[in-house]
Amino acid sequence: MNTLSNLTKIVHKRAKRLGRGLGSRAGAKSGRGTTRHQTARTTMPLHFEGGQNRMVKRFPLLRGKGRNKPVAPKPVLISLTQLNSYKKGDVVNLESLLKKRIITEKEIGRGAKVVSNGELKTALTVELLVSQSAQKHIENAGGTVSS
Repeated sequence: MNTLSNLTKIVHKRAKRLGRGLGSRAGAKSGRGTTRHQTARTTMPLHFEGGQNRMVKRFPLLRGKGRNKPVAPKPVLISLTQLNSYKKGDVVNLESLLKKRIITEKEIGRGAKVVSNGELKTALTVELLVSQSAQKHIENAGGTVSS
């Protein structure tokens, strides 16, 4: 019987000495697994596609061509029934609309436009933008339009 195979080991394999230069083939981050690149990030961008060129870059015209244009503010619409609170011969302009609290201070910059919604019973002088049908109603009531 061979007694050498039953002996206990007294020589241990030395641990791999990492990070001792690039020439040792175990330099820098060797043996440390996933410490860099994609797997080292806690979160990845939504548009990340694993190194492939992302969708946003593949369709460049969808990014901003024709978009991001300034939108002109639309005027506040005022119906003819709201103008019935004025007396005969009054002038209707932005200042008078503000005094009557038909529009707010924020809406003055947008302007106002009178539309034919309802009936006008008093003759007024309107100094605002007016729709064609509203102009007919104002003139039928005896008022005038000057915009």
